[in-house]
Amino acid sequence: MNAESRVRLRAALVFIGIAGTSAGHYLTPPEHLLWHNVFQRLYYLPIVYAAIQFGTPGGLIAAAVSAVSYIPHIVFTWRGWQHYSAHQYAEIVLFFLVAAVTGVLAERSRRRERELRRVYQELENSVEQLRRADRFSAIGQLSAALAHEIRNPLAAIEGAAGILAQPATPPEMREEFLAIVRKECQRLNRLLGQLLDFARPRPPERRPVEIGQILENVVGLSRHSAEKNGVRLRTAVAPGLPPLVADAEQLTQVVLNLAINAVQAMPQGGELLLSASRHDGGVIIQVRDQGEGVPPEHMDKIFDPFFTTKADGTGLGLAVAQQIVTQHGGRIEARRNADRGMTFAIWLPLESR
Repeated sequence: MNAESRVRLRAALVFIGIAGTSAGHYLTPPEHLLWHNVFQRLYYLPIVYAAIQFGTPGGLIAAAVSAVSYIPHIVFTWRGWQHYSAHQYAEIVLFFLVAAVTGVLAERSRRRERELRRVYQELENSVEQLRRADRFSAIGQLSAALAHEIRNPLAAIEGAAGILAQPATPPEMREEFLAIVRKECQRLNRLLGQLLDFARPRPPERRPVEIGQILENVVGLSRHSAEKNGVRLRTAVAPGLPPLVADAEQLTQVVLNLAINAVQAMPQGGELLLSASRHDGGVIIQVRDQGEGVPPEHMDKIFDPFFTTKADGTGLGLAVAQQIVTQHGGRIEARRNADRGMTFAIWLPLESR
């Protein structure tokens, strides 16, 4: 239904209401005063409706039509009842007063609604501009951080290549600088791989996953690094823990990343605890270490892309981990332990979202 049809329908409802009320007056015998009083008040319904829909002019027109419809009834039915007739004429004056007041209030309400819509639209435009500016800012920061991360290994490769190009370079030095080239190439390859994981994350392939098995896999994969640092690995899985509907490979990647970070944070040894239990309608996986911990001033940045406190870190591991957890409908948090070290907690829903 278009706008013109809606206007016609509303006008028709007004006139039907007035006609129906007038018919009630004319068809009801004079001795039924109670019903006449009811019909007299029923005129206000179409008048108020007209004032709301069409403003003050519409309400006044409805009041005038009601008066024209009602006055003959007063003249011919109540001419012998002077006192009662005076009340009826006074009621007609009220028709116009109610129409005018309702129309003014309705127009004021519509103006306020239009103003609110305008302000809301301006607010939406401002928010979109802020989002666009934030995206450009994030892209700029990402580009600057990526350039910085790539520049260091490229500088090392360039320096090593310059030394290797000199004919007088001894064989043992050639081997040393070839190892540097290979190491920096591997670092660049790891950086680009993590960048692709962050920029184009693979959608999770959800299947029922046993959390205990995930933790055991992580222990097996990180055992070699842990033994080198003198770190003891321990798992604690609550009994009766239901399976998660998740991507086992991605979940293993997240927990393994946290475990390797924890091992590297304990160069003097310590204990790394991987635990899982039910919490808040889901499952919480915690990785607790006894390492050096993250300084308090850096806690709000640890999930930012390219932020790292390690000399050879890329700063993308935790950002990718957060992205994977978010894709699973969960959340990841970090907190400093009361004694020493850090605890990373991953909360995941039992059912996929």
